[in-house]
Amino acid sequence: MTTETSARGHGPDASDEYEHAPVPPAARRGLWSVASVWFGFPMNLGNAVFGGVIVYHLGLLWGFGAILAGNLVLLGYVGLLSRAAARTGENFSLQAAGAFGERGRKLAAAFLATVVVGWFSFQIGLTGTTLHQLLGWSPWLGAVLGGIVYTAITVAGIRALSLLGFVAVPLFVVLAGIALALGVDDGGVSLGDALSYGGGGHALSFGAAMSIVIAGFADSGTMTADFTRWAKDGRSALVATLGAFPLANGVAFGVGGLVVAIGGAADPAVDGGGFLGLLSGHGALLTSVAVLFVFANLGSVATHCLYNAAVGWSAITPARMRPLAVVLGALGLLAALTGVWDAFLDWLNLLGVFVPPIGAVLIVDQLRRARAPFPVPRGHHAPAFLAWALGAGAAALAHYLAPAAVDALVGIAVAAASFVLLTRRRSRSAGEASLTPGEPAPGESVPRASLAAPSRQGAV
Repeated sequence: MTTETSARGHGPDASDEYEHAPVPPAARRGLWSVASVWFGFPMNLGNAVFGGVIVYHLGLLWGFGAILAGNLVLLGYVGLLSRAAARTGENFSLQAAGAFGERGRKLAAAFLATVVVGWFSFQIGLTGTTLHQLLGWSPWLGAVLGGIVYTAITVAGIRALSLLGFVAVPLFVVLAGIALALGVDDGGVSLGDALSYGGGGHALSFGAAMSIVIAGFADSGTMTADFTRWAKDGRSALVATLGAFPLANGVAFGVGGLVVAIGGAADPAVDGGGFLGLLSGHGALLTSVAVLFVFANLGSVATHCLYNAAVGWSAITPARMRPLAVVLGALGLLAALTGVWDAFLDWLNLLGVFVPPIGAVLIVDQLRRARAPFPVPRGHHAPAFLAWALGAGAAALAHYLAPAAVDALVGIAVAAASFVLLTRRRSRSAGEASLTPGEPAPGESVPRASLAAPSRQGAV
């Protein structure tokens, strides 16, 4: 919403994405609108693939246990960040200023806004290979078509993401159910056989399986404020998060696990629980619906990721979200065509190490600010960056030295504890200085509520 629009007394501009200011109360959206954005995001083919890999290594029951545990961690992690976003109306970049500083937030936002383009590239590449398997198209053709369609939807804004979620979820549920029914019928597998599936590989520990679940949404989960800032209140934001974790995400992982357990995957160690192969050879109508499903389902993930990236970069540059979505979409497509997305598993491990500590620092900062207002550092807030580094370092050590550990949890715990200790020590030192009540410490700006530009504050 521009200041000129507010000054004239008109309502909020429906096309405004509020890249540089909090979403005003009049522009907030209802529960179902916000929930559909998050609910349609995790229920995707990629997560079904990962769910199949987990069950292949751990067996159905232990695999489902790891999937549930990982989702509960995401619920707590993303839920706390979502609640804070609904309270302030700020996107991730604005939210990060309190912890990392007004200048430091740009580094954190740029890092995550760039990383999430990798997810966009992965979905484009997966679109190309999936259409190749279904229709025999060139993977390049499918990837280019997917990249163009997904970028166009993202440019339409948050409303388009919400509508896509309404389409993608029913398609996933219906086609997954049909695929499982066909798989059971073709393989002659009973429910008891599926429940007793013990797995065919043993290279994955329970903790490593949890890490896969958490890392899958480490980046967009940390940037949840870009979506849940539109919620009317913290309770609505929490309900929207619950729809994603464990519900939608758990369903997607669980479907993939069941596909493997009933013998529906030709090579579960590589292809995991992808179920579109079970739908092929059953008529042109089902194949046509499957093609529509590919674009709706993978497009739901791709558009959310590109939206995160565009909002992130627009919040730290003068550019607006829509032009940046076009530029970043083109870069993501180019990366997909070069085959970068083939290194996806290594990249996923990287996310689980470096991203969750950022969210831990933000959560601690938001909890501090809920108790008492703190000034926002003008520059780079050293304690936040040091805590991020310590958390990432601990997670990296856990990854290489303790394979059974949950990398993300180690990083979250160390980063949170470090930030608490570092800020407590800094506050104690600041308390020894002779400041008048309410006066900002040297190098710090006014309290958080005054962070927006004066012209915006005066017009609202």
